[in-house]
Amino acid sequence: MEPMYYIGLDVHKRKISYCVKDSSGQVCAEGSLPATRFDLDRWMKTLPQPWSAAMEATMFTGWIYDHLKPHAASLKVAHPLMLRAIAAAKRKNDRIDANKICDCLRCDFLPECYMASTAIRERRRTLRYRNLLVRQMVQMKIKISSLLMEAGVSYNKQRLHKAGYFRELLATHPDIDEGLRSLLCQCRETVVRLGKTENALIRSLEHDRLLAERVERLMSIPAIGPITALTWALEVGEVQRFSSIKKAISYCGLCGAEKSSGNTVQRTPLSKQRNKHLQTTLIEAAKMAPRYSPTLALLYDREKQRGNANRATLAVARKLVAYLMSVDRGRCHFLVLDQETSTAA
Repeated sequence: MEPMYYIGLDVHKRKISYCVKDSSGQVCAEGSLPATRFDLDRWMKTLPQPWSAAMEATMFTGWIYDHLKPHAASLKVAHPLMLRAIAAAKRKNDRIDANKICDCLRCDFLPECYMASTAIRERRRTLRYRNLLVRQMVQMKIKISSLLMEAGVSYNKQRLHKAGYFRELLATHPDIDEGLRSLLCQCRETVVRLGKTENALIRSLEHDRLLAERVERLMSIPAIGPITALTWALEVGEVQRFSSIKKAISYCGLCGAEKSSGNTVQRTPLSKQRNKHLQTTLIEAAKMAPRYSPTLALLYDREKQRGNANRATLAVARKLVAYLMSVDRGRCHFLVLDQETSTAA
C-alpha cells in the first residue's frame, strides 16, 4: 500500500492555512494560500499522493469541501466545539490550528461531523433564504402598525394587512397625511413583494424532484405542513445518521443538558447546541398540532397538568420528531389508527 499523507486545513474567508504530514508525523509542508479555487487547484498539484484532509466546520467550509472532494482519498469535517475541547492550548494561531487538525486526523482523534450532500445544501440555502424573507415581512408589518400608532391613527388590528381594508384606511382616514401615506405604501409594497418571492421559493422546493416524494410522505403526519416537512428533509439530510430518536431530539434542541454529581441531578434549560432552524419550526408546529390530532391533544393536556404549557409543547414536539423519524426511515406514509384528521397546520 502507498503511504498516506495527512493534511490539516484551517479555513478563513481570505486565507487557508495548511499542514501536511506523513503517517509518522513528520511535517512535509506547511504554509498558507489564498482562499480561491484557482489557488487551491495550483496547490493540489504540489501535494504528494495519496492524501487525506480535514477541516473545521465554518460558513466557508462548503465550497472548499466540494472543490477538494474529487481529488482526496478521504475528506472530513470536524465538529468545532468538540475539536476545541480536544485541541485546547495557551497558544493559538492559524499554523498551530492546522497542525493540530492534521494530528487529530492522523491519529484518528478527529471529532467528525455530518456533511450533507451538495444538492441538499443548495436547497437548504434556498429554504433558509425564505426564512429570512419571512422575518423581514414580519418586520415590515410591525413597522406599519408602529407608524400608525405614532400618528395616533386608530385601525382594526385583525384586518390591517388585508389589501382592501388597507387601501380604504389610507383613502378615508383624516389623520394620515401625505408623508405618512407614502411610508405606509412603501411598507405595504415591500410586504407584498416579499410574500410573492416567498411563495415562489416554497413552490420550487415542493415540486423539486429530489424532495417531492419525501415531503409528500412527511406531510401525511397530522400537523405537519409543507414548511415543517421541507425543514426536516433539508436540515436533517440523511435520517439514517441518527441511531435513535433521542439523538434526533437532541439535534433538534428539544431537550436540556444534564449535570450530575453524586446524588445531585440538575437539568438545564434547552441546549444551545442544536439546529436552530429545526427547533423553531418544530416548536411552532407543536403549538398547532393539538388542533389537528386527538392523540397529540391528549398528550398536550396530560403534560400540561403535570407542569405548564411550555412543557406540554415540548412533549408534543418530541412526539412529532418520533413520527417524522418513523415515516422517513420506513419510507411509507403515516398510518392513522384513530379519527385524526391529516390536515396540516
